[in-house]
Amino acid sequence: MPDAILWGLIQGLTEFLPISSSGHLVLIPALLGRDGPDLATSAMLHLGTLAAVVAYYRADLRTMARWDRPGRKLVTLIVLGTIPAAVLGFLFRDQLDTINETPRLVAVFLIITGVVLLATTLLRIGDRRTSDLGVVDAGVIGVAQASALIPGISRSGMTISAGLGRGMESIEAARFAFLLGIPAIAGGGALSMLELFSDGGGSIPAATWVGVAVAALAGYAAIAILIRILARVGLAPFGIYCVAFGILALVAL
Repeated sequence: MPDAILWGLIQGLTEFLPISSSGHLVLIPALLGRDGPDLATSAMLHLGTLAAVVAYYRADLRTMARWDRPGRKLVTLIVLGTIPAAVLGFLFRDQLDTINETPRLVAVFLIITGVVLLATTLLRIGDRRTSDLGVVDAGVIGVAQASALIPGISRSGMTISAGLGRGMESIEAARFAFLLGIPAIAGGGALSMLELFSDGGGSIPAATWVGVAVAALAGYAAIAILIRILARVGLAPFGIYCVAFGILALVAL
């Protein structure tokens, strides 16, 4: 039970705060000298974070479900932005697994995430909204999301940074980043589930469901916290954290 709660808390917070959930789920177990969550737990925790983002942005999902002009455009942008991650994830899955098994390399990529987040302080924040985005914008932000397939690179950090680079207002950049993350999170969970059942697994311990609930609650809170921090100071505090934690992990490991 304590392990499930710990992994649920880490997954929920770091999936949406721009500090890399994959990086933390590799580095924290390595620093503690223990194994990380198993495949079944990882798959289920994705369900928790998926529930969090769906609940937070339920109004946008209703807009898409109406399939009117704004809804169709939003769906189209999300589909276009999802393609790079789907293609690159399929082509380079084995290489990504190798990085995942190398904590020091994950720490380096976490530092890179921090540098990118700090670099956003040099950008002039625009006023573009999600409704103003076009095909090129969705492609650029989608490529940024694809980079987060590398453990240690933050998906939310890269996509929000890319949105800011395309002249978006900070809260709108986060909104599109999280909506774009719904297929990615769902796809990651589905792939883990397929691996689990193909390996003959399928029994989900009761403690894992507790972890799912923790991931959902922590994820919802993380989105709300990030939105408030973005509105006030931007991504710089998260950049400082990523650089500091990455250096600490390199030294400790």
